[in-house]
Amino acid sequence: MSETTQRCPRCGNENSSDSFSCTFCGKRLRIEKIENIKIFGINFFRRIDRDWTNPYPWYMRIFYLFRDPSEAFWDINHKRNSSPGYLILLINSLLWGLMGLAFFSHFRITSYNGKEIEPFSMWIFWYGLSMFLIFLIFGFVFQIVFYFLLIFFFTKGANYAVDFSERLESRFGTMDEKKVKFKEAEMSPFSIYKGGTLLQKQQAHKYKMLLCAFAPFLLINTAKIFIILIAFPTVNIDINDDEFDVSIFNKMFSSPVWAVLDVMDALTIAIWVPILMTLAIRELSNSSTFRVLISSLIIGISVSIFFYFLRPTLFG
Repeated sequence: MSETTQRCPRCGNENSSDSFSCTFCGKRLRIEKIENIKIFGINFFRRIDRDWTNPYPWYMRIFYLFRDPSEAFWDINHKRNSSPGYLILLINSLLWGLMGLAFFSHFRITSYNGKEIEPFSMWIFWYGLSMFLIFLIFGFVFQIVFYFLLIFFFTKGANYAVDFSERLESRFGTMDEKKVKFKEAEMSPFSIYKGGTLLQKQQAHKYKMLLCAFAPFLLINTAKIFIILIAFPTVNIDINDDEFDVSIFNKMFSSPVWAVLDVMDALTIAIWVPILMTLAIRELSNSSTFRVLISSLIIGISVSIFFYFLRPTLFG
């Protein structure tokens, strides 16, 4: 039995019956009600079907991930090998380093073995630098593990909702395939994908695109740095080789500010990231926005409950 197809009204090429936009020229073939919904005046879920010419520079792509995510992922999907996903990961790692520096700036070391330490001494400089590097490395490793674990869960949910992996393979093939599925001669002369997604076989770059869904942490982590600097109490520490009073940490770790930071992370994982992940998966697989969104929200909320709302810092 031959697969049911639908013909694009703009370029005349045939597409599978379950395609939501033309694979060749990007024309919208089906419109979902969710595409007309606006959040804070922004139409997050609309599909863009105008001609694509050149990619935005990396900083504009990051800007549009906040200002107009549909625009951002539409542009990124045309040239995923230049996606700012890894750059977002790196910048977030730097922000983790600054968070660690901001946190330990509240531990004011006043003396060492009875000898007074000047606030701007080299000892304090190296102490601050070491804290920055430790948190930067920890943040980088943590984010690699956590982000790719979340991508795995979101991908599994999308597989259940819209057969994401199967759609991806049918559109772009596998990395082992040597035969190009769509020859250039068979493509429309108006194709926005000439030299782009279909011909470059960029399936290997899908993770760079999916990592862009974690762009909200650029804003959240920046906000957390200022909250840590302003809201946490400051404690004085006298270091002595003979003994060290660990009770000085109680004031810091019992602060209710931790609950605020936990909630910020939880809401980002539960709502903001799933919305961006939905747009990324939708653009990659040319599938239903609504069905991907439902699976992404379920996964995001579940992860938030287990990894954030059950953490002791939220209730203790």
